[in-house]
Amino acid sequence: MDSSIVAPIAGFSAMAFAGYLASRILKHETGTARMKEIYDAILVGAVAYLNRQYKTAIAFVVTLAIITAYFLGFFTAFALIMGALFGTASAHIGMNVAVRANVRTAQAARSSLNNALRIAFHGGAITGLSVLGLVVLGLSGLYFISGDPVKIVGFGFGASITALFARVGGGIYTKAADVGADLVGKVEVGIPEDDPRNPAVIADNVGDNVGDVAGMGADLFQSYACAMIASMIVGQITYGLKGIIFPLLMGAVGIFATILGTFFVRMKNEENPLIALNKGIFVTGISSIIAFYFLAQQVIGTLDVFYAMLSGIVAAILISLATQHYTSYHRRPVQAIARAAQAGPAINIITGLATGLRTTAPAIIIISAAILVSYKCADLYGILITVIGMHAATGMIIAIDSYGPITDNASGIVEMSGLGPEVREITDKLDSAGNTTKTICKVIAITDAALAELALFTAFFKEAGLEIISITNPYVVVGLFIGGALPFVLCSFCLQAVGKATFEMVEEVRRQFREIPGLVEGLAKPDYSRCVDISTRTALREMIAPVILAVISPLLMGFVFGPETLGGLLAGSITSSILLAVFMANTGSAWDNAKKYIEAGYLGGKGTTAHAAAVIGDTVGDPLKDTAGPSLNALVKSMNTISLLFAEYFLAYAILM
Repeated sequence: MDSSIVAPIAGFSAMAFAGYLASRILKHETGTARMKEIYDAILVGAVAYLNRQYKTAIAFVVTLAIITAYFLGFFTAFALIMGALFGTASAHIGMNVAVRANVRTAQAARSSLNNALRIAFHGGAITGLSVLGLVVLGLSGLYFISGDPVKIVGFGFGASITALFARVGGGIYTKAADVGADLVGKVEVGIPEDDPRNPAVIADNVGDNVGDVAGMGADLFQSYACAMIASMIVGQITYGLKGIIFPLLMGAVGIFATILGTFFVRMKNEENPLIALNKGIFVTGISSIIAFYFLAQQVIGTLDVFYAMLSGIVAAILISLATQHYTSYHRRPVQAIARAAQAGPAINIITGLATGLRTTAPAIIIISAAILVSYKCADLYGILITVIGMHAATGMIIAIDSYGPITDNASGIVEMSGLGPEVREITDKLDSAGNTTKTICKVIAITDAALAELALFTAFFKEAGLEIISITNPYVVVGLFIGGALPFVLCSFCLQAVGKATFEMVEEVRRQFREIPGLVEGLAKPDYSRCVDISTRTALREMIAPVILAVISPLLMGFVFGPETLGGLLAGSITSSILLAVFMANTGSAWDNAKKYIEAGYLGGKGTTAHAAAVIGDTVGDPLKDTAGPSLNALVKSMNTISLLFAEYFLAYAILM
């Protein structure tokens, strides 16, 4: 078979298999009238929010496309629009199916743990396959039209902009609802999580879908696309045509390996759901490694790139183990945070911060080792292939990540529908596995993003004609400092937005408990729509500033000071964003699992002062791990792609060069 058509065939195969899984999910029953009522409310809220979010994003993308067409030509602008459309489509497809899967997972849990697991996992797999399929289809199609990988950089930029909207907007939405629901419901009123009396509970469930499914899908779409483009550009310089085709063929392998892995996610004899999910990861990873071994020999003619790719997979495994050590409630660090809650929320927060800060060291050491090994094996191209190799399991990673919010929603539907403790016990087993997979996937996504950002940085150097930048150059130092500060500014925007939205949410939930007679007793129905509207309005309003920051910063630096100073800006932003993202993901997850440790019956269990303190710690950590931290990936890649797009202009027209 002609290698040039393998990638498009794989892309179409991914979309066809995703359609097959969707048809299987939709054949399952939605359950009782009450379950369908809750599901309808979640679906309406999620679709309405995404539609409004993308209306804002479309206006922004069209404006950028016009500017890009003027400076860089029609095809680059066309690629930008395609990147935005494909990234949006992957997120929209995944979220729509995930919402439809949650109620069917809840219904399946009334009869079988294995059936519920399969529906939830297949719902997540559709997001993963859509991401893989649309990236490979988009990039292979644009490359075969243009014949030049540099001309398709716009695809990555369009994907990065929509991912920034999805990550920031979705993160603000979900955490405003989640934190507001917890602070009033759990702490002040003393009702359980997902209790139907809580006015913010539907908004919380909507947020799981727009933040954790659509947001993660868009994030990893742009990460994969940007890494693929950078590897194609450097591959052309290093190996010619085969250096361009090799990453596309690796993407095709990842698709077929993911499809194979889905058939192995099933349970036997009521085993832990996490074991079943791990089967899918292992099969996908092992089959990819075997295929890459032969692919490297046949296409590149050397195993050096294979060993570089292998270093990335080993790095992902080691970071997963380190993450589990610091965030699992079976381990000492999280138990120490839980014990600190006995002394109040302040000590709980201080201990959590100390733990989170410490987690940056092993992550950076592992990432650094992977970079050095891959560079030693195959120079700069080796680093880029390391990223593509890690992305081989992206479809499965997204699948088990999206599985988490589906099972979380299913547990909420079971609770709100009053299906009984035996059904809730099944969905809680699924949800518990989902909490673990979400944490691991977040940190793998950060590692993946760090290497993808380095790949884009490398491609920018090539396009800007730079060999080296000197840190003794004061202009470069200024770039480093400003670049290092930008991720902190973005996090400030995100956290402030969550704070504003949560304040409104808390006041609204308190008002309803205060003013609606019989609500606390369960004799009246809360006004869910008011809380959904608060999260929607705030998220749409507050997501604009971070997007503008990502676009304007590199353009200003490049056109004023030139490519060397811009190189310093990008280097500084990559370094600080990796550290911040790892810190925020691990700290938030550690606080969350410290709360769950107490809720499992340790240290007095629910209703104690320790539990109340742990809930406060968790609410501080939620916007760190689910809003600010994940948004950094999209911010830095947006800055890198726009720098790559305009590299030749910075070189020619910088004012102070």
